[in-house]
Amino acid sequence: MRHGRWLLDADANQPLEHLDLRGLPEVVAAQRRWASVARRAVRAGAEPERVFALARAVVARWWEQAFGWEQETIWPRRLHRVAGGDAGGDLERWRIVGRDAVVFPEVVAVAEALLDPAMAELVWADSGAGRPRALPADGLFCRRLGERLGRGWLGPLAAADHGGPLIAWMGSVIRLRRGAGGPPGYDNDPWWLRQEHQAATMAGQLRVLGKEKKAPGSGTMWRAAVPAEQRRLITSAIDSAQEQLLQLRGVQTGPTAEVARRLLRGLSHSAGLIENAWKRTAVAAANGGVPLQEVALWVDMPVEVLSQMLRADRQEDDS
Repeated sequence: MRHGRWLLDADANQPLEHLDLRGLPEVVAAQRRWASVARRAVRAGAEPERVFALARAVVARWWEQAFGWEQETIWPRRLHRVAGGDAGGDLERWRIVGRDAVVFPEVVAVAEALLDPAMAELVWADSGAGRPRALPADGLFCRRLGERLGRGWLGPLAAADHGGPLIAWMGSVIRLRRGAGGPPGYDNDPWWLRQEHQAATMAGQLRVLGKEKKAPGSGTMWRAAVPAEQRRLITSAIDSAQEQLLQLRGVQTGPTAEVARRLLRGLSHSAGLIENAWKRTAVAAANGGVPLQEVALWVDMPVEVLSQMLRADRQEDDS
């Protein structure tokens, strides 16, 4: 950012060198605020770049989901501003080119929240503290985070995104507090950003958009054949299962019945998430033109049984 301009990636195969931010003072103000947030990260023993990357991944994931959020009015207004007044003529491209500038104030606010010890205490309370429990849909942490972002409605949506980087961060905070994270590694490092959670680059998204426009709906590419919402649900189910299994590390202490109860409930929940993921993947593959016989072979199931299962699953989704 320089002189009210947001500089763009020159290698992204798009003609713009910068975005004009003169109509978005909140983005300029966020740039000034980031300096103090970075200093807070250093005082907390965290690398500012890693804190920023995690916060950016959290907000970028919300950005992808925001198409279905009727309550979200701030980002569309900003996007139209950076597009010169109206992004509607080429909305897909502008959502890629304008994303980082449009969401920057929220990225800084999320980074600030993740560094706040009081917010970490809310995560600990949501987890049941000394009496472990699943994170609730109306948890204090996500509710407060939504309020800090000026979006009181966001809390439940953030809490329900079990496969995302925010819940992964919460899981690391909880495991560290319980002393159940195992040996040093990514799963007990709050600032570790998994590769699958990293925000897609502008250049990469523009390349994919170009390929999809050349072969719309042909089924030759997964992203062209499977709608974004379906892809998000599959990824979320996989990530949720992974996070659930990580939560089970270090629980094998205590009375036998209690340990068995926690393990079996957690494993059962993980199995349900995995089953949900493979069913959604099978439906997406079949809808994308993959012969059902091949899908049945990959899941080691008679084609008639798979067909009945997918039909029932589709009806359940439609109801």
